[in-house]
Amino acid sequence: MSGNATHRFSNTSVLTVQTADATQVITSDAIDEQLLDTYQRVRLRPGLLERLAGITERRWWADGVTFVDGAAMAGAKAISESGVDPAAIGLMVNTSVSRQHLEPSTAVAVHHALDLPRSCKNFDITNACLGFVNGIELAAAMIDSGFIEYALIVNGEDSQKVQERTIARLQGPGTRSRDVIDQFATLTLGSGAAAMVLGRSDRHPEGHRVVGSVSRAGTEHHELCTGDNEQMDTDLKGLLDAGIALSADMWEEAAGEFDWQRGMDRYVMHQVSKVHTQAMCDRFGVDPARVPQTFPTRGNLGPASVPFTLASDADSLVDGDRVLLMGIGSGLNASCMEIAW
Repeated sequence: MSGNATHRFSNTSVLTVQTADATQVITSDAIDEQLLDTYQRVRLRPGLLERLAGITERRWWADGVTFVDGAAMAGAKAISESGVDPAAIGLMVNTSVSRQHLEPSTAVAVHHALDLPRSCKNFDITNACLGFVNGIELAAAMIDSGFIEYALIVNGEDSQKVQERTIARLQGPGTRSRDVIDQFATLTLGSGAAAMVLGRSDRHPEGHRVVGSVSRAGTEHHELCTGDNEQMDTDLKGLLDAGIALSADMWEEAAGEFDWQRGMDRYVMHQVSKVHTQAMCDRFGVDPARVPQTFPTRGNLGPASVPFTLASDADSLVDGDRVLLMGIGSGLNASCMEIAW
């Protein structure tokens, strides 16, 4: 196993993880109603989003609220709950897929909104749905090395624009059933935000220690899911099969370093759909009762999915619980990270 893809952390803890929830509820029934004529024309049954994905609704931001605002709101909550002086934060990483500009980074807008100090490094890490976990890894390495004392990881996602444009495109007279299937994943997305503050374990015994992580790349699959602000095309079966296979290889190779196969108290999986969640549970022998779910009412929040789900389940965790974050990002990349609660 390559040491570059396997890490143990010695002195980093999660101090808090918080969310900012978008407020407009968009039901799957409402999307089905807009696509009813299309479904009839291409001979597909309505109800695909709820029947196949298990998603009954998702959120959009209120008018005038952006994904940057969401990331900043989550970040402000995380800083407040952590009790950390903002002046002591040495790193702020934004991990959003959503972006308005190619440059500058989205991080600078969030940094400005939070009025973080000029000494706080800030930049984007984008790696599809795996970005937030990668942000934790980088921050933990920098804290362990003594480069910084505190880090803030943020993420804000906005699915409204791409979903509105996808619905309008699928309503067109030339739409085929194949088009609906290829763009189906776009309609499972949701809007939301999350943020996490990390610090030194030796100064924060109340924190939740970051134990270690394993990552694997399967970049031969980088064309299975591609998207921009206009359209996202996904080979649903190909992406699921390749993601499960890559994760299985990673899981087996990690057994030499971590004892994850013995069972964890909680498995915080990237939230895609009920099909994806069940496939992961079946493949790794995970008890579904230990897998908290946010996708039924929030959809796929992209990189915000894992921290949003962790924050939503945090009140049920007790000291000593072992928590495994499990993420797969288009590309493909897969990571698992253990946190000792």
